[in-house]
Amino acid sequence: MAGTVRRPGLDAQGFIAREGSLARVPDAFRPVVAATGERLTDVFGARLHSAYLYGSIPRGTARVGRSDLDLLLALREEPTDTDRAEARALGAALDGEFGQLDGHGTLLFSRARLLSDLERYDLGWFVACLCTPLLGEDLAAYLPRYRPDSLLARETNGDLALLLPRWRRRIAEEGGTEEARRPLVRFMSRRLVRTGFTLVMPRWNGWTSDLREMAEAFARYYPRRAEQMLTAAVLGREPTGDAAVLVSYVDDLGPWLAGEYARVHGVKAPRP
Repeated sequence: MAGTVRRPGLDAQGFIAREGSLARVPDAFRPVVAATGERLTDVFGARLHSAYLYGSIPRGTARVGRSDLDLLLALREEPTDTDRAEARALGAALDGEFGQLDGHGTLLFSRARLLSDLERYDLGWFVACLCTPLLGEDLAAYLPRYRPDSLLARETNGDLALLLPRWRRRIAEEGGTEEARRPLVRFMSRRLVRTGFTLVMPRWNGWTSDLREMAEAFARYYPRRAEQMLTAAVLGREPTGDAAVLVSYVDDLGPWLAGEYARVHGVKAPRP
């Protein structure tokens, strides 16, 4: 059976292996990473507990002029609006200065939240398995090891039904032009593919962050939805500004996926 085969992304004990490292950063992006570390220290100083890279840059798959800079910051206290504004300004400055980048995004959380019981199988897993330490003490030392099981599936992506109304509002408010729709298509495509993958992850029994591999794994178990998911994987890398794509996401693929996810894995534990 497919579920008995250990796929890539796991170590010899069947735990999800941390996927990135600073050694894998492509040469073209090393100046970006160096500048990021220096400026984070300048901006946040003692407020910063630790900083992490995630996404294509630490995985070694970043493409010059096509990949964004993804950061997660663990602060010693709960982040404030000022912290978020400073993080956005820093990301925008780096994006403008380095032509290698096409966009930026920074997640900010307190150290306490990242290590909380509620976030152990969501943000905690994200830090331990998908984030590469850049500055400060690595919080992975305080977190468990993770298997690709139904608990992890539920707590990572079992909230799609809550997101869909927000997506509809974003499309209505921000998606007035083809240029404005392109980042929405990229973001929503990636989220749907990742959710589709974690839906089947326990059966597939492995981990990958490659959108194409995620969609192909999903297609093994849901062939009737395979074409939609494979197309979303392409759009996650090469987005268009097609309004019909966004409509299909919030009116068809998204609601179906949310319902199937709840049936198979249940619903993510509510957050405050």
